[in-house]
Amino acid sequence: MRTRPLKVALLGCGVVGSEVARIMTTHADDLTQRIGAPVELAGVAVRRPSKVREGIDPSLITTDATALLKRGDIDIAIEVIGGIEPARTLITTAFEHGISVVSANKALLAQDGAALHAAAEQHGRDLYYEAAVAGAIPLVRPMRESLAGDKINRVMGIVNGTTNFILDKMDSTGAGYQEALDEATALGYAEADPTADVEGYDAAAKAAILAGIAFHTRVRLDDVYREGMTEVSAADFASAKRMGCTIKLLAILERAADGESVTARVHPAMIPLSHPLASVREAYNAVFVEAEAAGRLMFYGPGAGGAPTASAVLGDLVAVARNKLAEATGPGESAYTQLPVSPMGDVVTRYHISLDVADKPGVLAQVATTFAEHGVSIDTVRQQGKDGEASLVVVTHRAADAALSGTVEALRKLDTVRGVASIMRVEGE
Repeated sequence: MRTRPLKVALLGCGVVGSEVARIMTTHADDLTQRIGAPVELAGVAVRRPSKVREGIDPSLITTDATALLKRGDIDIAIEVIGGIEPARTLITTAFEHGISVVSANKALLAQDGAALHAAAEQHGRDLYYEAAVAGAIPLVRPMRESLAGDKINRVMGIVNGTTNFILDKMDSTGAGYQEALDEATALGYAEADPTADVEGYDAAAKAAILAGIAFHTRVRLDDVYREGMTEVSAADFASAKRMGCTIKLLAILERAADGESVTARVHPAMIPLSHPLASVREAYNAVFVEAEAAGRLMFYGPGAGGAPTASAVLGDLVAVARNKLAEATGPGESAYTQLPVSPMGDVVTRYHISLDVADKPGVLAQVATTFAEHGVSIDTVRQQGKDGEASLVVVTHRAADAALSGTVEALRKLDTVRGVASIMRVEGE
């Protein structure tokens, strides 16, 4: 057992950072036994030094994160600042000064993960980021290490707790979007500005990270198709229930059948109630992984919050500390396949389309002909009409997104179609 402590710099001390510091203190003896050496919080970099931080020695607080990293005795840095800068510069500085890094920064890793991995490799240091995706759920390391000998073909999951809470409330209580969002905000699940969550930006960043790991290729945030959930309505849930489905905001990552490309997308989708993801309630996350040899695996648990995220950070801290003692490093970036990311237009799936149409003879035939002309096969049709107006719900067989888009554009030009009420993909069959 080594007696000289490994010194840790904590960059950021908000909700997650304060929990990391607390656990490091309260579980110090256990961490020492698990690592084989004590770990010591040697400095905490913050923006507002005057804020009271219970349980943290005020002498550790500094506003100069760069000086903390350069002082010469830091072994590991934990970055929980978030955002692009100054986090990117600080992580790079850490590597340059022989410091391994544990990060929870999904936005930065999705945008500049390749450059950060390259910097870590150049300086022979670790970059671990379990906490960047799905909070406390062990997901990154199982995919990066436990499934390293397998071939992952598909990953589909709920990776944002805020949106799942909102959609779950809409489904279970019949609430509208705004009502459910207000409840999520009141309970602390949604930020004052929920855009990153409800428009899918947060999930898209996580999708980029997971796609890179799953398919051993570089996938950036800009490669991920993103569609938010603000237009999902009570009527959509009613339609989903008639089909034996519910609605979730999903991150879906797929390897093409020929193995020559991948797709990455985030959008609302109907999924059958029989699918394991349909039963994920409240603010929980769950990810469904399909691998060639292992088959179907599901990872489930709390996807956000200070304590769950801190749990993932501390797990990485233990792994990195053990590597430090062994004078080794863990797995770095694996991007040997260099597969292209196909555009959304090439994605093939089923669709649920709700149309407002004139209630008169021949409308259904006209609509069906339009679908056929664009090569989109219809599975089921349901029509309801009254007083000259009607709704027509069409569920297709599997079709390419580009073909469906062309169909919808043509439908809008029909004089019998008053409007397209909603379009939603159907997944998870």
